[in-house]
Formats: sequence, C-alpha cells, structure tokens
Amino acid sequence: MEFKELIEKRRSIRKFSERPVPRAVVDRILRETLTAPSARNTRTTRFVVIDDPALVARMAEMRDYGSAFLKGAPLAFVVLGDTAKSDLWRENAAISATILQLACVDEGLGSCWVHVNGRPCRKDNPDGPTAAGFLREFLPLPAGCEPLCVIAAGYSDFTPAPLPVSDDEARVVYAGAESQR
Repeated sequence: MEFKELIEKRRSIRKFSERPVPRAVVDRILRETLTAPSARNTRTTRFVVIDDPALVARMAEMRDYGSAFLKGAPLAFVVLGDTAKSDLWRENAAISATILQLACVDEGLGSCWVHVNGRPCRKDNPDGPTAAGFLREFLPLPAGCEPLCVIAAGYSDFTPAPLPVSDDEARVVYAGAESQR
C-alpha cells in the first residue's frame, strides 16, 4: 500500500466484527511497530497484547467515557513506556502507538486510540481511581512501566464517513526565505 493511501485510510474505528485477528497478523504489526523511532534510541516502549474478547471487554470499564467501544474489539494493545529509561517515554510511546495504528491499516484492520495516562476512571471524580490503576488490577503490566494508551484493533464492521472539510492552510505557518513566495 502506498504511504498516501495508508494515511488516507487511517481512521478511528470503534465498531469491529467478531472475526479474530490471526496471530501472524498481530506478529507482523508488532514487528513493524518495534521499529518506531525513540528519543536517543532508548526504545522505552513496551506492549501488552490482549486477544481474549472477555479481557478486552473488561478493559472497556477503565473509564466511564471514551472506552466503552472496547467491548466489541477482538484485540487490544496496551502501549506503555519504561519510565526509568527516559523522561521522554510518553513521546516515544505516542510515536509507537501511531506506527502501530498505521501497521493495522496496512494489515486491513481498523483501530482506535483510548487514552489512559492521567485519565481518571470516573469523569466526575478526577482525583479518584485511575484508568491505569484499573488496568493494573487484571493485566500483566510490566513493573516500572506506565500505560500511555490502549489501541483497540480488529476488522472494521462499518465504513466511516469522509473527513469533514478543514481549513488546512490556517493550520500551517511558513517561516524563512521560501515563505516569502
């Protein structure tokens, strides 16, 4: 798949078919994702792969907003950073999560990011239990690692609407000699 097509097809997919994702596909996605760049090549990102629909459904309860769709996903990746290896673990994990989502598209899968880091379980209790703490209760998250996000993945069960029109020119500022054209 051409890069432009890959970027165009990457959309947040929140509805999945029940079709399981073969282990060979998961392994290819991880192989590509593990090549993601990291600050000073520290390679601080870690992954926990969950392919048990019951566990993925339980993960949907980590927050009372923005995570319910996990219940229908056949696969989830917890993207974590080793906090002792770099203060840039969040940035490294974000880069890896993005590469993971692009690798999903390349394999014919849909995906959607669910933010975990710094998020409370309950929106009306921001200082209460955290989504990360909830996941630690039943997933084998490595010691010394913090989850940045969960990427839900699977075969899409719907076709998303086209992206809305955007004033992309207003989002870019040029500086330098070439900007005078």
